[in-house]
Amino acid sequence: MANDLVPFQASQPAPLVDSRGRPMREAYDRLTREVSAPMMAGFRSIMSDHPAQGLTPARLGQILRAAEQGSAQAYLELAEEIEEKYPHYQSVMGTRKRAVSQLPISVVSAGDSPEEEGDAQLGRDWLKRLTLQGELRDILDALGKGYSVTEIIWAMSPSAWTIDKLKWRFPQFFEFDQVTGENLLLKGGEDGTCGMPQPLSPYKYIVHTASAKSGLAIRGGLARTVAWYYLFINFTIKDWMTFLEVYGLPLRVGKYANGTSEGDIRKLAQAVAQIGSDAGCVIPQSMMIEFVQSGGAAANPEIFRAFCMYADDQVSKAVLGQTSSADAKAGGLGSGQANLHGEVRDDIRDADAMELSVTLTRDIMIPLVMFNRGVRARYPMIIVGKTDAIDMTQGLTAIDAAVKYKVPVGMGYFRKVTGVPEPEPGEEQLSAPAATMPASGAGGGNGPSGAGASPPALLAASYGQSGPVRRRGKDAVAAAAEIAPGQSDAIDLMIAEGIGQLGGLDDQLLGKFEELIASATSMEEVRELLALRAGDIIDGMDVAAMVQLGERMGFAAKIAGLVAKPGE
Repeated sequence: MANDLVPFQASQPAPLVDSRGRPMREAYDRLTREVSAPMMAGFRSIMSDHPAQGLTPARLGQILRAAEQGSAQAYLELAEEIEEKYPHYQSVMGTRKRAVSQLPISVVSAGDSPEEEGDAQLGRDWLKRLTLQGELRDILDALGKGYSVTEIIWAMSPSAWTIDKLKWRFPQFFEFDQVTGENLLLKGGEDGTCGMPQPLSPYKYIVHTASAKSGLAIRGGLARTVAWYYLFINFTIKDWMTFLEVYGLPLRVGKYANGTSEGDIRKLAQAVAQIGSDAGCVIPQSMMIEFVQSGGAAANPEIFRAFCMYADDQVSKAVLGQTSSADAKAGGLGSGQANLHGEVRDDIRDADAMELSVTLTRDIMIPLVMFNRGVRARYPMIIVGKTDAIDMTQGLTAIDAAVKYKVPVGMGYFRKVTGVPEPEPGEEQLSAPAATMPASGAGGGNGPSGAGASPPALLAASYGQSGPVRRRGKDAVAAAAEIAPGQSDAIDLMIAEGIGQLGGLDDQLLGKFEELIASATSMEEVRELLALRAGDIIDGMDVAAMVQLGERMGFAAKIAGLVAKPGE
C-alpha cells in the first residue's frame, strides 16, 4: 500500500474484507444496490394503521408494552403521528435536530504520517456533499423513536469505492432480536419474502441509537414519554372545543305541565335543540322555555389553557431540557435564568453531537478507508461540533522559544497552531518586509554614509544596521566617524559619546522592551504587552543615573551651541 494522499489506485477497488481482514464474499452486488427499499406488499409497506386515531390510555399502554416485547410497529407509527400532529413537539424536536445537523464537521487523522493523513482526506472529501445536512437530520430521527436506520448505496469505480446515496428507511422495516434486544434485523430479508428477520449486511447501514436513558434502544425514544402528554392534550382540547361551543350561550330549560303527552314532550325537546342551532322554535302556548345564564368559576375556559401550557412545558423539558427557548416567559429569556437554560440546551446538543460522531466514524469512516486503502490499526474520526480552540498566541510563543533554543519544530505543527494552509504549487508566497534605514537629516549627504550625517543616522549606526545590536563606548564613537569621516561636529560626537556613556543603563530600558516586543506575534499583542508591562520596566530603571546623564548631555549641548554659533 503506497503512503500517498490519494485513494488506493488499482485496476479495480481493493478486495473487500471485514474489520479482521477476512474476505467479504458476494458483497459487491449487495453494496451497490438497495436491499431494504419499500415494497407494495409484504413486510416492508409504507402504509400506516394510524394508531393515534381513537387513542385511549388503555390502548396506549398496550402499544408501549407490545414495543418492549418485540412488536414495535404500532409504536413507531404512533411516534411518527405524534410528531406530525402535535405542533409543539414538532417544533422542539426540529430545533434539537437542526442544532446538531448544522454544526461544523471535521475529520481528525489517526496520526501525522502521510498514510494517515491520506486516510483522513477520504473522509474530508466525503463531507463535501450538498445533501449532508438533510441526511444528518434523518439520522437524528433516532431522538424520537430510539433508533434510526439509513441504507448506504455504494458506488464502485475502477479506482475507488464512494458513497453514492444515503437512504433513510422506515424504522418499522426493522426489529430487534428477542434475546438481547440490541441487534437490529431486517424484516423479510433482503428479498422481502423471507418469513424470518435477517441480520443486516455489514457496512451497508448507518444505525444510530439515541437513548434518552440507559436501557434498550426501543424504550429510549422521546416519543415514549411525549405520547402520554399527547394523549392528555387530545382529551383536553376535545373538552375545550365542546365547552367553547356552548360557552356564553344560556342554558335552555323546557318546562311542561303534568299530564303532557309523549308527543308534546318530544316537540318541546326538539324546540330546545333548535334554539341552539336555529335560534328560534315554535311551541304550544301551554309549554314554556326558560333561559338560565351560566357563570362562576366552573365556566372559566382558562383551566383548559393552563393544562395545555403545562403539558407543552413538560415536553420542552423532555426534548430541550428547558423551556426558555421554546416560550418567552417572565424571568425566562433576557435574564440570568435564560443563560442557565442556554447552557443546558448546549449540553444536550453537544451530547447528541458526540453520539453522532461515534456513529459516523463507525459506519462511514471505517468502511470508507477499509474499502479504498485497506485495513488499519487506527482509523480517522469524524467529529461533529466545534473542536477545542487552540490558543494561537501561546502556541506561537512556545514555537518562538523552541526555535531560539534550537529545539526542532515541525512545519505541520506550526500550520495546525496557526491554521495557515500549505501554499499551492506555483502560488505567490508572502515574505517579511525588508528593513528600511532611517532617512538622513538636512544639512547635506544622501544617506547614512554621506557627509553631514544627522544624529538619527548616528543613532542607527550605534545600534547596528543589521539588527538591534547596540554598540557602546568607543564603538559608538567609531561608528559616528565611519558615517561622516571628517564631517562630524561637536553635537554629533556628543551624541555618540553619550550613547557610549550609557553603559548598561540602556539595557534597563531598551533591552527589556526589545525582549517584550520580540515575544509578541502581532501589533495588537505589542500594544497589550506594553500596556501591561511598560510601567514595571520603567519602575525598575535607575532613573537617577539616566537623569544625571541627560543633564550632562544637555549642558554640553548648550555649551557646544554657544561656542559654534554660525557666523561667529
